Amino acid sequence: MKPFFALSRTTHGVLDIAAPCFCALLWLGDFPRWQVILISLFTGFAAYTAIYTLNDLVGILVDREKFTGGINPGYSVEASDMRYPLAQNALSYRDGFLWFSVWFVLALIGSYIINPFIVIILVTAAILEVFYCLLFKVTYLRTLVSGLVKSSGPIAAVFAVDPKPSPYLLMLVVAWMFFWEIGGQNIPADWNDTVEDRRVNAKTIPLQFGFERAALIIMTALGLTVIEGSFLPLISPANLGLLYVLASGVLGYFLLLKPGFQLYQSKTGGQAARLFDKASYYPLSQFVLISLFLVANKVFGA
Repeated sequence: MKPFFALSRTTHGVLDIAAPCFCALLWLGDFPRWQVILISLFTGFAAYTAIYTLNDLVGILVDREKFTGGINPGYSVEASDMRYPLAQNALSYRDGFLWFSVWFVLALIGSYIINPFIVIILVTAAILEVFYCLLFKVTYLRTLVSGLVKSSGPIAAVFAVDPKPSPYLLMLVVAWMFFWEIGGQNIPADWNDTVEDRRVNAKTIPLQFGFERAALIIMTALGLTVIEGSFLPLISPANLGLLYVLASGVLGYFLLLKPGFQLYQSKTGGQAARLFDKASYYPLSQFVLISLFLVANKVFGA
């Protein structure tokens, strides 16, 4: 099973699930019913597994071209000698497609059970992921598509607990996740793969604008993420308060701003990988934080 889990980046996918979990708790201001939690966790796992697999299925030819000179060691969240198993011929395309199909169908079924509108969100995310892969050699603006794909999980989570959410408040959630993905994940990942991407004339922000401007874009995106995070409590009916905002900001500083500034100073691939790693834990930290506050509210009746 190791090649399959490497194909779907399961470790990273599990971390990513924390983002929609956080957004659901934030929006509801409470813990959902256990039935909703179970079906949503399963559906989220299936969806992230399918979408990450789709990335490698669509990009297999480019991945093989990129890694003719070898695959870089990656970063701790995704470091594995089995990275890109399709490109390494460790897994057949047929098996990879079957793996994607099973999980995507399961995600569709789970989405329909939770809220049929989530099916539209899931299908849209899959289409955007295909476009994201196809734009690899076309334009650096593909990073914007990546932000939309990652935002689809939190959007779906909101619809899982509220069938008619406020579009204005929903946009705040989207913006928060959008800039986190761009500054903490997408551009740092491209930075780490600069050598391989240059071989195939890829259009990424580090290659198109250089490391100095790429670092500035990263810092801007991360700054916006932390600022928007401070406004997220306005969404929630829960009594979160100033302490929550301060704690959220501290987590943002250590997991986003500090490693982002270190990358701006060093402009090295290793630091880009470290930023990617720390940023990967940011949604999880927010999920743990709001969980603690919601439990405290129940215990102390705040």
